[in-house]
Amino acid sequence: MPETTPTLAIAELETATDAVAFRTLNEAWIERYFTLEDEDRAILGDPTGRIVEPGGAVFVARLDDEVIGCIGIMPVGDRVFELVKMAVSPAHQGHGTGRKLIAAALDRARALGAQRVALESNSALASAVHLYEAFGFRHLEHDEIAPSPYVRADVHMVLDLV
Repeated sequence: MPETTPTLAIAELETATDAVAFRTLNEAWIERYFTLEDEDRAILGDPTGRIVEPGGAVFVARLDDEVIGCIGIMPVGDRVFELVKMAVSPAHQGHGTGRKLIAAALDRARALGAQRVALESNSALASAVHLYEAFGFRHLEHDEIAPSPYVRADVHMVLDLV
């Protein structure tokens, strides 16, 4: 019998298992590089209540039945959304999963009428920052940066959709 190539599918958060994968994938990278913060715990503990119900979306990347990545798009202001909690399991990085997750989140932001998408990251996550730049996100000037709930946030970027 011939081997089948696993297929990658990007889908919305649907089950408790998806929510656990969202939390676990994010906790893994955060704890690998930084320290889990209160805002992380709040969002990762309740992605539906903190991201989806206020008008955003959470997407998971499934390789067959395994969730290997995730991302959220969360409303933070009038027609402004934030790209949050992108994670791809280390074994599956470098294969375009992050790019597909960002594309899905930006498509949803546009469909929701977003004019701007913001994000926060850290300069230690160079490949993620380069990926955001490839999508057209620009680095904010010092006087454009709003206070962050994250101690680790030293990269602040936006993408204007209009």
